[in-house]
Amino acid sequence: MTIYCLGSVNADHFYAVPHIPEPGETLAALELTTGLGGKGANQSVAAAKAGAQVIHIGGVGPGSEWIFERLESYGVDTRHIATLDVPTGHAIINVAEDGENAIVILAGANGAQSEDRIAAALQDAGAGDVLLIQNETNCQVEAARVAREKGVEVVYSAAPFDAEAVRAILPATDMLLLNEVEAAQLEKALEQSLFSLPVARIVVTLGAKGARWIDTRSGDSWEVAGTRVEAVDTTGAGDTFAGYLAAALHEGMKPEEAMAFAGKASALKVTRHGTANAIPMRAEVEAFSP
Repeated sequence: MTIYCLGSVNADHFYAVPHIPEPGETLAALELTTGLGGKGANQSVAAAKAGAQVIHIGGVGPGSEWIFERLESYGVDTRHIATLDVPTGHAIINVAEDGENAIVILAGANGAQSEDRIAAALQDAGAGDVLLIQNETNCQVEAARVAREKGVEVVYSAAPFDAEAVRAILPATDMLLLNEVEAAQLEKALEQSLFSLPVARIVVTLGAKGARWIDTRSGDSWEVAGTRVEAVDTTGAGDTFAGYLAAALHEGMKPEEAMAFAGKASALKVTRHGTANAIPMRAEVEAFSP
């Protein structure tokens, strides 16, 4: 069984700053580092580090050999990442001393996905497999529909948040992942409760407080507590949770167990600087005791 991930692949440029800049403010960065990122790549890496077989579907620009090498070193299958004649996506990430961040993203090759390439990548997918999707590429709805027709479970992270993008993909989604702010924004935009949405399962991450599971069919909802740590960089925390959660559920963990496991992975990640490189391995999560 395989986790497929249609998602962004970025070169992340991290600027360490004293605080997140105010409008019109110019700040001197304390440090610059560059690494692999993008919500899609992060989730693929997280799922692979959690022990799942992962195939990434996406695109990069010329000169991106290092990205293929990095993903493969983490255990991600890159055969369906196309090299396109547009720039690789990238992110400018300001990380403050308290761990908070502010991010600006250029889509680049992430916005040049092809329905034909996606269909080819999912050709061998079937029941028991999972498709992870985020909101940083095009062809999200088309990919979800192809996956659904093959019996593949579709898991959608509604980030970066766009209410209309969520509305479009919900009918082809099996599980919706949101953070607390996104959940409130979605309820306001659609003028309806999460419990009334046309998706079977919803997981709302609550930061250090943990996560909430919602079963819209039964109306049941419950929470798992978070793991409190001293955060140094919250970038990629949600992606770590999503990848670990998908992998844990995929291998048969019960929802509360899977959410607790994903929460520990996310908590461990925020104690480290970086994105994909900072996502912990499964053995580290299992041994983690804050």
